[in-house]
Amino acid sequence: MATTKHKPTIETPLDGGTFVSLQKSTASEGDLSMETKLSLLYRLQQTDSKIDKIHLLRGELPLEVKDLEDDIEGLKTRVENLQGEIKDVDKLLFQKKMDLDNAKLLIEKYTTQQNNVKNNREFDSLTKEIEYQGLVIELEDKRIKENTILQVEKKAALTVAVTALDERKKDLENKQKELDSIVAETAKEEEELLKESELIQAQIDFRMLAAYKKVRSNARNGLAVVTVRRDACAGCFNKIPPQRQMDIASSKKIIVCEYCGRILVNADFEKE
Repeated sequence: MATTKHKPTIETPLDGGTFVSLQKSTASEGDLSMETKLSLLYRLQQTDSKIDKIHLLRGELPLEVKDLEDDIEGLKTRVENLQGEIKDVDKLLFQKKMDLDNAKLLIEKYTTQQNNVKNNREFDSLTKEIEYQGLVIELEDKRIKENTILQVEKKAALTVAVTALDERKKDLENKQKELDSIVAETAKEEEELLKESELIQAQIDFRMLAAYKKVRSNARNGLAVVTVRRDACAGCFNKIPPQRQMDIASSKKIIVCEYCGRILVNADFEKE
């Protein structure tokens, strides 16, 4: 059993989803024909699309610059933390070596005293002190070895972090120069395009311009006005019925795509 394909409901900017009232108002406003108004809309779309391309060209570079700046801040923090940790390890190693040397001096002292004791009790007491200091030496020696290894690891990590930081700084410098160059190159072009866009907008009545901006803001690629190519909407690529194509080619009224809501205009406008 054949099933009927239902077209999706497209919400257009005016009057409950239709351009009917806009059609009537623009038909009675001013001396411009509907074809001229549609041609102006298409020219406006082409101009705005060029501005979009300039913004797109810059768009990725600022993000890359921002990412590099964040990386650099993170690496700076890591370098500072590692430097602080290395200082702490250095202090700890210095203290452990001092404790080790003190234990050795105490053993020498207690050994000398053993030669001058007067009874076994004093001898045994000194022997225990010597044994205790021997344990202290073993413990401090172990800690010195462990912290020496940790010191080496921290210094190696610091070298890696400093190298990465230097590389990121160079990358940021290059990206920033590239961005500044693009901005400098496109600033004049963008300024001229913005002026052209404003001049065209000044020739379009308010309600039609509002409809254009509404559709454009909802379109993912910023295309609000498109032509028919290969019997399909150049915005969403859905097929356009032959009768509707004839209406579009006549440029006597506003036609919107039933699938994506974009304004459809005569393909001959592309040649202009």
